[in-house]
Amino acid sequence: MKSKLLLIFIILYTAALTSQEDKSSKMGQTTLEELKMTVYEKDSTAGAVVLYEHANVYLDTENNNETRTDFYYRIKILDKSAFNLSTVALSIYKKKRIKDLKAITYNISNGKIQKNILLQSAVFTTKENENWSTKKFTLSNIKVGSVIEYSYSVLSPYSGIEDWPFQSNIPKIKSEFDAAVLGNYKYNVRIIGFLSLDKNEPSVKKKCLFIDGLGHGACAIYSYGMYNVPAFEEESYMLNKKNYLSRLSFDLESFTSPKGPVEKYTTTWEEADKKLKSVFFNNQTSKKNYFKKRIPDSILNTENNLEKAKKVYSFIQNHFTWNKNYWTNEDAKVKKAFDEKIGGVDEINISLYNSLKAADLDVNLVVLSTRNNGIPTKLYPIIYDYNYVIVRAVINDKEYFLDATDKFIPFAELPIRTLNGEARIINFDRKGSWVTLKPNKTSVRTTIAKLTLNEESEFNGSLFIRRDGHYAYDKRKKIANVTEETYLEDFESENIDLEVESYKNNIIEDIELPLLENFKIKIIKDESLSSKIRINPFLFDRIKENPFKLKERFYPVDFAYPTKRNFSLRLEIPKNYTITQFPKNRAFALPNNGGVFTLNAKIKDNIITLFTRLSIKKRIYSSDEYFSLKEFFKQIIIAENSYLILEKKKKE
Repeated sequence: MKSKLLLIFIILYTAALTSQEDKSSKMGQTTLEELKMTVYEKDSTAGAVVLYEHANVYLDTENNNETRTDFYYRIKILDKSAFNLSTVALSIYKKKRIKDLKAITYNISNGKIQKNILLQSAVFTTKENENWSTKKFTLSNIKVGSVIEYSYSVLSPYSGIEDWPFQSNIPKIKSEFDAAVLGNYKYNVRIIGFLSLDKNEPSVKKKCLFIDGLGHGACAIYSYGMYNVPAFEEESYMLNKKNYLSRLSFDLESFTSPKGPVEKYTTTWEEADKKLKSVFFNNQTSKKNYFKKRIPDSILNTENNLEKAKKVYSFIQNHFTWNKNYWTNEDAKVKKAFDEKIGGVDEINISLYNSLKAADLDVNLVVLSTRNNGIPTKLYPIIYDYNYVIVRAVINDKEYFLDATDKFIPFAELPIRTLNGEARIINFDRKGSWVTLKPNKTSVRTTIAKLTLNEESEFNGSLFIRRDGHYAYDKRKKIANVTEETYLEDFESENIDLEVESYKNNIIEDIELPLLENFKIKIIKDESLSSKIRINPFLFDRIKENPFKLKERFYPVDFAYPTKRNFSLRLEIPKNYTITQFPKNRAFALPNNGGVFTLNAKIKDNIITLFTRLSIKKRIYSSDEYFSLKEFFKQIIIAENSYLILEKKKKE
């Protein structure tokens, strides 16, 4: 949970915010006109549209002044594909409670509005774990054309305001949010996403409550809205969609006690750096002596600092098994984890930190948010938005960033999940700093095929694949986790008509080396060669489908890292055939040196040689570059859809 979910301060009120409750939306707003609606004009492809949704936050004087949020939703069903919206699951955290749940399905019957009211017996609650439960219900009598309407309230003993998502995977006609917040609570309010507010009416209400013994207090009134909100469409090469969904975010900055003292929750990074050691790392960063006794002397006595760091890294990397848990800001126990040889990201990488300190090396911890977690704000520290910790080592004035959770990641490389922009280097003695994490090596895949085509329409020959960088790490992991037989069966299923006759690789060698695979292969076509045959020579790694299909993309394209892909073919054809058509040489590039594709093909006697190169030179392409990128891949598909045409020579 975010840091803003803090236990509410108990203050006795004789009166409070009663007028705010009147702003909550009431049930029964569905109209006959809405029921007659058959299509949403602004998005004719939509299976459903939110007609109206609203949240209202205030203190509930009848429930011990707990924070209450009243929710209201009204949704039009336009297609069977949206029937799943009739099932609603509400997640409940610990001491939160859901009250006053109501739901109605509306249809037209004989020109009049027909209602199906949800029975409370149809609402079920399931305990998911010690922290979470789920309240679930399904509205009945759903048809194409139905309108579903439901409302409920969440009572919470916690202070803080949850994010409000204006945007989702279906369009919305109107989405509004209201809140009344006591003046002694100060929030940083952020608008996240690429859409603009249509309603933004903050205000201050004086004498909105009376605090016994202290007098009247003021409230901040928030009132926001977005109208005609388009559906968010996901596509390839993007971070977690919560980075781009338009929403409101409230970060609790401080609380001022009625008696004067101020408790700060959003501080400066300099202040946060000091707290990290004792609070968020649970004093686990001072175990240098413990690890010094457990690392072999042969490693600690290595004279060359870089070699010593590599040996320490390899020792920790191979000692631990990652349990797939990320950094949760909870109690890490590095001694226990080391003894059991299993741990989370924090336990493994804090163990690496301590071990490198034991080897008398200059190291720091680095906190970050993973690609699937989101991009935190840098304006102020919200530590709970960070879910990962790695290590920085400085050796001979050069930085090395290390993550020992993955056994297939070489020294000074990082898994893809960590490549999410800037990370915070924590310095317990001085001011920390920011760093942009990047791959140390370029990810390159080179495929070389040498084949001979015979009269029986068989391609015989060899296939060599070299992978560097992340291409190598990912494939090593895949090969290591299955038997060779299973791996080759999968390879053959991915390459139709191909048979692997022999295979070898260098996976067991140093993981810092490129991954090399050698295949002896046979490709068998269904029919023997006729007087004329058509062959697509792009036998491997061909791009068949454009990953970019949207009419417009408002968020960036994120490849995670730059890549290169090379393909080379040497094809010998029967001497009694001649080549009447073959792929044309092509070369085109993205603007601003963003990437390049080249195709070169030539013929000499009865041998065809063909080479392609695709280079994606940047990690991120802005939404303004989207159409160029989309067209770039379209042209690659066209180029790689070129064919060879062979014709049998006429007998003289």
